[in-house]
This record gives sequence, structure tokens and C-alpha cells, in this order.
Amino acid sequence: MLVALAQMNSVIGDFEGNRSRILGIVRSLEPKAPDLIVFPELALCGYPPMDLLDQEAFVEDSLAALRRLQQELRAEGGQRGRGPAVAVGYVDRNRSGSGRPLVNAVAVIQGGELVFSQEKTLLPTYDVFDEARYFEPARERRVYELGGIRIGFAICEDIWWEAPPVPGLRYPLDPVKELLDLGIDLLVVPSASPFHSGKLAVRKRLAANAAREGGVPVLYCNTIGANDSLVFDGRSFVLDAQGEVRAEAGWEEEVLVVETADLAGPGGSPQAGSDPKIAAAEDRWEEVEKALVLGVRDYLGKCGFASAVLGLSGGIDSALVAVIAAKALGPDKVTCLTMPSRFSSTGSIDDSVELCRRLGLRLETLPIEGPFSAYLDLLEPRFEGLPMGLTEENLQARIRGAILMSWSNKFGSLLLTTGNKSELAAGYCTLYGDMCGALDPIGDLLKTEVYALCRSMNARAKARGEVEPIPSPIIDKAPSAELRPNQTDQDSLPPYETLDAILERYIVGNRSAAEIIDEGFDPALVERVVTLVARSEYKRRQAAPVIKVSPRAFGTGRRIPIARTIHEAARLRP
Repeated sequence: MLVALAQMNSVIGDFEGNRSRILGIVRSLEPKAPDLIVFPELALCGYPPMDLLDQEAFVEDSLAALRRLQQELRAEGGQRGRGPAVAVGYVDRNRSGSGRPLVNAVAVIQGGELVFSQEKTLLPTYDVFDEARYFEPARERRVYELGGIRIGFAICEDIWWEAPPVPGLRYPLDPVKELLDLGIDLLVVPSASPFHSGKLAVRKRLAANAAREGGVPVLYCNTIGANDSLVFDGRSFVLDAQGEVRAEAGWEEEVLVVETADLAGPGGSPQAGSDPKIAAAEDRWEEVEKALVLGVRDYLGKCGFASAVLGLSGGIDSALVAVIAAKALGPDKVTCLTMPSRFSSTGSIDDSVELCRRLGLRLETLPIEGPFSAYLDLLEPRFEGLPMGLTEENLQARIRGAILMSWSNKFGSLLLTTGNKSELAAGYCTLYGDMCGALDPIGDLLKTEVYALCRSMNARAKARGEVEPIPSPIIDKAPSAELRPNQTDQDSLPPYETLDAILERYIVGNRSAAEIIDEGFDPALVERVVTLVARSEYKRRQAAPVIKVSPRAFGTGRRIPIARTIHEAARLRP
């Protein structure tokens, strides 16, 4: 049987566009004459639709799009039963009479007739997922038979029974085992699995375990694209019955066509009609870069923006965001503003100029000394006798934020903010200042990770014989906000290597302060860091969404009360 895995980029709520894209892919595959075409989880409505599912009109429009797709496939296939079977993810009503009102399902359409459906069984409710809020789990697992081959559908989380991503979580049953016990010949996994570093290896391991346990091939079809903070990396793959990778897609809309007869034994020459591909191996920083580029490109495109603007400080964070934006949108669609103050160094200004020259970006210089002095004059009678300090430092950041937002408003460019995860965690950022923006591309990268990614990008560019995108002085100099004379970040924060090691354990690893101290970290420093994190929660609640590239990012995947006792720090005091 010839099977096509069509990883596509759905837009949430764009039923007409998604349906047309599905139909276009089906038509494009007519010369290959596949028997089965598989689309990702919820391909018809986009993932994750979240509380749009509470709107009756959204569900009605989704089902109407499915019916129209049926009609179009009937017209494509001619008389009943002809044409490929098309498996597409969609939202259906729960028709059981009890439980949540909806189900997350896959429909198989052939000749315009809905011949089979399977609901999702395991509904993730952790991190960024909240599917149990809307969906009722499947009550049974069924087998679809096509051309004498028995096919089981396990939708995304349904293959995660053996490795729950949250400590202590145990699902009540194993959908894959049930399907294997029903005697399937092929396991198909329509998925909308968002990216984080290292996740592809986990997907492959789980799928390979299923393949080896059942002695059946596994075909994994994942969504490609980005929605809000989530990046879906595609990278669909095909495993043979021994769990070995026989085909793999990349980071773009792509179709893998495989003959299942090729997958029963050890690899050999593919049969006619199949088109197996193996994506090039990527290291951690290469895949993180691709995720950030895809996240920025899709966020702007799906929100209706054609260009971006950002502030350039001459530091490494804004330099990295500029490179990502240029790769995502093209240099002609990105404008950088440098806004020097009385505290800005000549080196930082020169570094910004050189960065934009290398990237081909437009650079505008808008000094803030005038408005800063005007604010100081306005406030001086009320602040008389009080020393210059944090208030005046933040005032500079807020002036810059107002300028950037004005540019965004006037020219219709989306403002990218440039804060990293370490700064957001510790609150080393100014609300309504450098936190202004609609999207934070690097808000899930710790400061040490920002350095590592920049060095990796430069090294890969050099290996290709290209100019390094980020000038070395930007990477080599001590990080500074330049809001007072001779300032460095380490005046206010612990060394980033130590800070990030604690933050990685506390935020991503969800370890307690006591557990971190037991690893050998200084108790006073741990207390200081967890206190900074707690006291900055109100800032993060108002921050721009970040592109998720770690197992736990700030945003919907981490929900902490603002008004609370800082109990972790309190427990450490004698």
C-alpha cells in the first residue's frame, strides 16, 4: 500500500484556507496514486484552538468545512469508493451522551464518504496543553482496514503512555498496546507535537518501541509551522517494523510517500511510487535557530504583519534577535533603531552599525538625550534632594519603549522585544520599557544559551565560507544595560553561568530550592535567585509571548500566582 504523510501548516480558525490546502495536496498527489493520505492532528482547524472550542460557531464552521471537504473529495474521486483514503484531523461533537462536549478525532474520507473515525484517547493536561478542558477521551480503539491492511490510528499523545512527560503522571491505559492487541499491520500517528530541544529523539524512541513491540511499521505525521509561542517542527518520519528510520521530512511543508511493503523487512531499494527522504542531522543549536526563525516568520504572517522593528543596544541579545528576524522575514523587512543616551558607549553604537551592515538591515539613530533631559526637568522639583538611581535608569528604557511603539504604530511593523530568559526570570528588565513588544523571540533562552547560539551561528557561517553574522566584539564584551556609568549586568545579578544553572534547575527542572542547595549551590545565592524569580512574576504576566524552545517556558506552560508567599526562600531562613 502506498501511503503519503502530508505535514502541513494549518492556520487556527482558517477553515477555508486549511480545507483548500488539504484538497490541493490531495490533487498534487494524483500522479503517484497513493492509497492513503495522512494529515496531522486537527489539521482542519489548526492546533491548539484553545477556548475557540467554547464558541458554537467555531465548532459548526469546523464541521461544515469537513462536509465540504467530503463533497470535494467525492467530486475528485468520481464514483463511490474511488480515489485515495484521506485521513484528516478535525473537531467533532461527543455523541456518546455524557462527558465533555467535543472530541479530538481523525476522520478517514474515501469517495466523499466518511468511512472511519478514531477519537484521541490520552488528553494532555500539563505544560502548554489543556485538552481535557474541552475534549472527551475515546472510549474504544478501533481498526481501519484498507486493501486488506489493518491500520490503527494513535493521535499524538496516544503514543506517550510509556513515558509521561510529567513526573508522577500515569495514564489509565495504553492505546498503542490495545491497537497492537487488535492485530494491526500498520500504526499511523497524526500529531501536533510542539518543538522543544531534544524532543524529536523522544518521539522516535517511543515510536520505535511501538514498532518493535508489535512488529509493525509506524508512520508519524506531524504539523509544521508556529502558532503563538508554539513551534511545530514537522520532521515527520517513517519507521520500519524493526523501528529503524526509513524516511524523514524537514522543517517545511512536505509530503513523504512510502510503500508499506518496503517496511516489513530490512531496508532495501524502494518500490515504484515511493519517495523516501532522510533529513540531514542537526545539532541542538541548529534546530533551535530553525525553531526561532520559523516562530518569528509564522507569528508575523499569521497575525497579518509584513515587517518588524526592534531596538539595537549593541549587546548580544538584540543582535541575536536582529539575525533571527532577518532570516525569518528578509533584511528588507526589518528595521533597527539605535537610541543612544549619555551613558551609551561609542563601541556599542559602532557595533550596532557593523551588525546592520553585515545583515543588510536598515538602521535608524534616534538619540534620547532630549526627551530624557525633559523628563528629568519635569520631575526635578518633585524629586529634589533624592539621588539618581533605578528610577532614572528605568526612565531611559521607557523612553526607548515609547519610541519603538510609536515606530510600530506609524509604520505597521510588529515590535520584537529582546529579553532573554535569565532577565525575565530575575526581573532584570523594565516593564513598559525594554519589555515593550508583541513577541519575544529569545525569551526561552537563558543568557548562556544566547551566547552558545550566537557562537554556533557564527561558526556555521564561517564553515560555509560566509561572513559571521554577529561581530565578535558584541560576543566578547561584558553585558551591560548602559543605563548608568560603567554599568555591567553582574553589578545586579550573579554571574550568568551560576545564575543560569540555578534557573535551569528551578524553572525548567521544577526542583525545590532545598534540592538545588543539596547539589552544592550556595544557600544564600539560591535564596536570592528564587526570591528574584518570585518577585518578578507580575512582570512576566505582562510580558510579550516567548517562542518556546525548552521543556518549560514562561507563559501558558508555567502558571504561578502573583500574590503569594515566597515560601521557597522563607523555608531557607533559620
